[in-house]
Amino acid sequence: MRFSKQREKIRNIVCNSKSHPNADWIYKLTKKEIPNISLGTVYRNLKQLEKSGQIKAIYNGGSVRYDGNVNKHNHMRCTVCDDLIDIEIFYEDLNESLTDRYNFKVDEIELTIIGRCEKHLKNK
Repeated sequence: MRFSKQREKIRNIVCNSKSHPNADWIYKLTKKEIPNISLGTVYRNLKQLEKSGQIKAIYNGGSVRYDGNVNKHNHMRCTVCDDLIDIEIFYEDLNESLTDRYNFKVDEIELTIIGRCEKHLKNK
């Protein structure tokens, strides 16, 4: 993949964000520094960055969020504010449990746990 100032800016925005942003959010931030960038350019570059393994796409129903952390990890999603929180799962324990219980060879685990984050626990 050839170097592109636009792609590099988009990659930096995704990789420096802990909020797992969507394309519109990335577009608004990128537009501040590259005023003539289009939303289509942002989408194309996000797709190229995902394809090259530099970022990950997280699909949630009809929406897509992006993650700069490409290391193996999972997420918790808050049903109130829609925040995504990175978590680590002990794969060996889960893999062994699934293999024993269901006689199933696990190649990879991709998991999103859904609930309420600490900001919304007191609000029932």
